[in-house]
Amino acid sequence: MFLRSAPNLPARPPTPSTVTAAPSQAGNAPAARQPQHFGRSAEQSPAESAGLWSYFWRGLTENYFNFAGRARRKEYWGYCLFWTIALIVVIGLGVFIDHAMGNLDNSELPAVTVGLSGLFLLATALPWFGLNVRRLHDTGLTGWLFLLFLIPTFGTVIILIFALIPTQPRENKWGPVPAGVGV
Repeated sequence: MFLRSAPNLPARPPTPSTVTAAPSQAGNAPAARQPQHFGRSAEQSPAESAGLWSYFWRGLTENYFNFAGRARRKEYWGYCLFWTIALIVVIGLGVFIDHAMGNLDNSELPAVTVGLSGLFLLATALPWFGLNVRRLHDTGLTGWLFLLFLIPTFGTVIILIFALIPTQPRENKWGPVPAGVGV
């Protein structure tokens, strides 16, 4: 189980002739910075499975603070589904702990449930905001319309209606058509 190096092969540092640089897009000219778009475009070949869970996980990891690009309906509703399931699990865990501590037997505040739920909501607020902005971009609308969410009740209904609008089947100013959308 011991690792040995080969006795006859000396270690050599890489020389400039063995190190190759990645070519730029236009020969030796510096590559122009392209805007980053979320996900895969419809023109690219599919890279990985795009299941509902992967949309939720990528929203919490890779796209935690991503307000650029587009998000198709499947991504939006997949995130909403697993966010709701995760919230129910967090609340259930909090209620279980509060019950074990006796916080539900009297008039005390169920502190663990409130604390865990609050932490979960704070941790997932930015990905949710970004997802809504990208969803509005996908329908051809500006992300600033998400501020309608601040209007009690009616704002939430308006954002829900915008989330139901189909994807624009062509490239728009926020990026290419997301992968998986029939063009």
